[in-house]
Amino acid sequence: MSLADLTLAEASAAIRNRRMSPGELVEDVLARIDEVEPRLHAYVAVDADRARAEARAAERAEIRSPVQGVPMGLKDLIDVAGTPTTASSRVRASHLAEKDSTVAARLKAAGAVLLGKTHTHEFAYGLTTPQTHNARNPSRVAGGSSGGSAVAVAAGAAIFALGTDTGGSIRVPAALNGVVGLKPTYGLVPGNGVTSLSWSLDHVGPITRTVEDAALVLSVLIGQNVASSGWNPDGDLRGLRVGVPVNHYFDHIAPTTEAAVREGIDRLAALGAEVVDVEIPMTRYLQATHWGLMVPEATAYHERDLRAVPDQYSADVRVLLEAGELMSAGDYLRAQRARTLLRQEWARLFEKVDVLAAPTVPMTAVPAGQETVTWPDGTVEAVSDAYVRLSAPANITGAPALTLPVGQDFDGMPIGLQLLARPHGEPVLLRTGHALERTRLKVAR
Repeated sequence: MSLADLTLAEASAAIRNRRMSPGELVEDVLARIDEVEPRLHAYVAVDADRARAEARAAERAEIRSPVQGVPMGLKDLIDVAGTPTTASSRVRASHLAEKDSTVAARLKAAGAVLLGKTHTHEFAYGLTTPQTHNARNPSRVAGGSSGGSAVAVAAGAAIFALGTDTGGSIRVPAALNGVVGLKPTYGLVPGNGVTSLSWSLDHVGPITRTVEDAALVLSVLIGQNVASSGWNPDGDLRGLRVGVPVNHYFDHIAPTTEAAVREGIDRLAALGAEVVDVEIPMTRYLQATHWGLMVPEATAYHERDLRAVPDQYSADVRVLLEAGELMSAGDYLRAQRARTLLRQEWARLFEKVDVLAAPTVPMTAVPAGQETVTWPDGTVEAVSDAYVRLSAPANITGAPALTLPVGQDFDGMPIGLQLLARPHGEPVLLRTGHALERTRLKVAR
């Protein structure tokens, strides 16, 4: 196995035990980037000289964190002093960040090595990242908006990466590329210095190869160890209540996706968890609430540039931004009120269960250019609407959500299972995901 395919935990242990140097790891990952980037286009820009210099600095320093000397990618919404933050848009062609975002500063202080900036769907306003190609099959969509980060991690072009998530933009591409994505509790990870799509829905979080890796990165980002406290080495989940939705999450879903997710839930039960059927509240209001919050907030952020340089936005993003100008203050306030009610109802839901287990997305990665999906009952749904449908509730409520791979469809495309917990429930979320992941790895062996 190439060094570029190591998990963060494996790479960190090898560096700590002097079995491998940061320089050796960085060179292997840079070589992988040279190999895969021409067909995948995960990166906006790679700075090999900077990565090598940071690797040398990590080698000289005392080991102080699990990310020290480990190469990473940052979604190109995240400011790094002295480098462009393009948001994968012509609007930002001349932009140069003056200072580090909080998350970039914390990773830098912990000794992580920056490879470069990864592509996003323009300004994070989409679910496909069209300029980037799926790591498993380049003819399929990468997912978005953190498509570049997910593809880089899945292809071995970064050991870990950061993305942002406003309606699923970490979890969707992670699921479609067969890696792990964590959207933390709203506000847990600072968003200072991160280009906003919708300030009240935006989250920053890690994309990694394993749940343990996600816990390690989150620990660095928040300055608190959530990595293994309370994790049973045998994966014993007795006493854990796992809610399985009887509505919404399994509506209009591909049969192979449903089968893989339900098999994953069966594995949680085999580990001792109590499986409880639950009804998701107020589902008819989810889409309207999400759009009612996101669209006007995004338009407000882009108001000046939309008037000054509208032709520099891609057509799909410009249409959405212009639509936001047609929404009234009353519409926005009604969405805020609906969110308050949804949060109250979800809080009651989590009095009955510790985690929810559900599909991350209703189908695997579709061919690039496909715009709609037709379900067996004749319902036609836009691909972007389908991908956001099961992930947006966690953004509206602020609940933490984790996706991890649990199988693949008949074409070999990855299927993701999503776990959700009450706000600040990351420890139980990660413990559950880690236990489930271990059962899959045992089966694979």
